[in-house]
Amino acid sequence: MAKLRDCLLRLTVTIRSLLFWSLVYCYCGLCASIYLLKLLWSIGKGPAQTFRRVAREHPPACLNDPSLGTHCYVRIKDSGLRFHYVATGERGKPLMLLLHGFPEFWYSWRHQLREFKSEYRVVALDLRGYGETDAPIHRENYKLDCLITDVKDILDSLGYSKCVLIGHDWGGMIAWLIAICYPEMVMKLIVINFPHPNVFTEYILRHPAQLFKSSHYYFFQIPWFPEFMFSINDFKALKHLFTSHSTGIGRKGCRLTTEDLEAYIYVFSQPGALNGPINHYRNIFSCLPLKHHMVTTPTLLLWGEKDAFMEAEMAEVTKIYVKNYFRLTILSDVSHWLQQEQPDIVNKLIWTFLKEETRRKD
Repeated sequence: MAKLRDCLLRLTVTIRSLLFWSLVYCYCGLCASIYLLKLLWSIGKGPAQTFRRVAREHPPACLNDPSLGTHCYVRIKDSGLRFHYVATGERGKPLMLLLHGFPEFWYSWRHQLREFKSEYRVVALDLRGYGETDAPIHRENYKLDCLITDVKDILDSLGYSKCVLIGHDWGGMIAWLIAICYPEMVMKLIVINFPHPNVFTEYILRHPAQLFKSSHYYFFQIPWFPEFMFSINDFKALKHLFTSHSTGIGRKGCRLTTEDLEAYIYVFSQPGALNGPINHYRNIFSCLPLKHHMVTTPTLLLWGEKDAFMEAEMAEVTKIYVKNYFRLTILSDVSHWLQQEQPDIVNKLIWTFLKEETRRKD
């Protein structure tokens, strides 16, 4: 009888695995077909416009604004990779480490770099493959284990053993994983618009609406085509993410200036600049769900209710994975780009969380 139960259990796991991967590959094919139709439509409307790209040789002045901090580089001994980051605030103060999402880079934290430098050494990192940080060629170099190790090595290189860790979007995913794997490194965890990784994987399989909103995760599994689609029409898709009515910053928010938007396009228009960021996503389905998943760090989760990519219900469910103080704040009429759209509100919420005493839940 015990052997029969074991056989049935293994069979169930195998069937679930087959169904999961069938879903992944079928949806990849569907997404590729949709984007191919979009490409053909664009070519039909104007082939010259579709393949037009403006040469951008010099960065916008905002990327060298001294009020944001100092551009620094550190080479990690084990991986050999050189990381770029912008740092502000006095050395020796507690470290606040900022991890950006996609398609972003260190500049998405410009409002927080200015705000928190009075009491923290604030470091906004370009993740592996982004911006001026080195970008390994192979997708295997972007597994979640590598990304977690990067953050640990960065902390060591900066001379810190712990930090206040803040992540947005994909950077939020990495922040959750750091808090799970290395809780001793995180004094307080702040995540913006990304649920606990296990909540994400479970929810996406049970809710078709979230599956649709996360279609880019599946589209990015395809080689080279996503990078190409982002680049056509002089990176129109990138502009659309930040400015459109459906996915962009809301009308009431702090909208990107022309120079801000040009900064994003400049960074991602450099040769090969999209390969690394999209490679981050090409390993996710083999790494989730997590075997170890509980968070023991005081946690603040901030969420934009109008997020076009993440359903707010996932934020509510996340609390079951945090075995410590947990606070969730959902901001109405705010998009996915929370820390850029409502920087004053976000900064105030972060200050409140940092200054309050938190107690571990029983």
